Amino acid sequence: MRNITLMPGDGIGPEITEAMVKTVEATGVKINWERFEAGADVLEKYGTPLPDHVLDSIKKNKVAIKGPLTTPIGTGFRSVNVTLRRELDLYACLRPAKTIKGVKTRFENIDLIIVRENTEDLYAGIERQIDADTAESIKRNTRGASERIVKFAFEYAVKENRKKVTAVTKANICKLSDGLFLEAARKVAENYPQIQYEECLVDNMCMQLVQNPEFYDVLVLPNMYGDIVSDLAAGLIGGLGVAPGANYGHDLVLFEPVHGSAPSLKGKNIANPTALILSAVMMLNHIGETKAADKLYNAVIKVIEKGETVTPDLGGVNSTMEMADAIVEEIKKMSSGFNLFEKAKLELYEN
Repeated sequence: MRNITLMPGDGIGPEITEAMVKTVEATGVKINWERFEAGADVLEKYGTPLPDHVLDSIKKNKVAIKGPLTTPIGTGFRSVNVTLRRELDLYACLRPAKTIKGVKTRFENIDLIIVRENTEDLYAGIERQIDADTAESIKRNTRGASERIVKFAFEYAVKENRKKVTAVTKANICKLSDGLFLEAARKVAENYPQIQYEECLVDNMCMQLVQNPEFYDVLVLPNMYGDIVSDLAAGLIGGLGVAPGANYGHDLVLFEPVHGSAPSLKGKNIANPTALILSAVMMLNHIGETKAADKLYNAVIKVIEKGETVTPDLGGVNSTMEMADAIVEEIKKMSSGFNLFEKAKLELYEN
C-alpha cells in the first residue's frame, strides 16, 4: 500500500477532494491517504497556514496531492502554494492542456505542455515599500534554475515523444534577467538535437496560442509568464475546471489542479472535480499504476463526452459527487469488461 500525503485545501477543495479519492479508490489501487489541513483554516490553530508536520509528511512520502488553497489578495499571508514549492524545492510546474471531447470550447485538437519554473522570478517575493506611494519588486533569474527547468522540459519531451520545445521570454525588454534565461535555454538545447528548439516573446506567444495553438508542443517559461500562459492554455481547452497540474522536485512531486478555491461555491457541491481527478491520473502514472491511470482517465473522458452526469460549468445539472459516482460506474464497466475478456482467454487456453 502506498502512503500519499493529501491536503484537501479550502473553499471547494474538500468537496472535489472527496470526489477524487472516491474515483481513485474505484480503480483498485491501494493508497493510505495521510490527510493534513493547510491554508487559512489552520492559521489560528498553528500560527501558520503551512504547519511543519505537513512538510514532514510530504518529505517522507515523496508524493502528495492537494486541493486548492486560498491566497489573500493584496494583504495577509504569502501564498501557501508558493511556500510549498519553495520549501520543498518543487522547481518544475507541469501543466498539460489537452482538448476533452464534450467540453465546450472554440478550439479543437489542443495538446500543449506548459513547463513553468517554480522557484524564482517575481514569485520569489522580493519586495519593498520605498515610500507611501512607491513599491518595488525585484525580478531575479539565476543560471542554475534556468538551466534546470529547461533541461526538465527537454527530458520530458524526449520521454513523451514530443517534437518541439519553445522557450518563452520577454528578453527584448528584460535583457538581463530574461536574457539569462534565454542564454541558458540555448545552451541546454544543444544537448538535444533530436528535439526542435525555438524561441518566442511572451506577448507574441499569447497571440499565437489563440490563433495557431497547433504550432506548439512543449513551452518552457520563467515563473510569472508560466503562470499566465498556463491559464491561457486552460482557456483553450474549456477552462480551469479541466486543467490538471503537478510540481516536481528532485525526488518529490505534488499534484494539484490549476484552478483556485472558489470560495463563493464552497459547500454547494457543484464544483467540477475534473481538474483534480486528472491531476490524480498524473499521480497514478507517476507511481507506476499506469493501468489504473488509463482506466481513470478514460472514465472521466467518457462521462464528460456523454454529458449526462456533469456539473453546471460543463453544461449539466449534477453535483460534484454525482459526477464522481458516474465516473466510478464507468470504471466498474471497464473492470467488468476486462475481467470477462481475461476469463475468455483463460477458457480458450484451457480448452
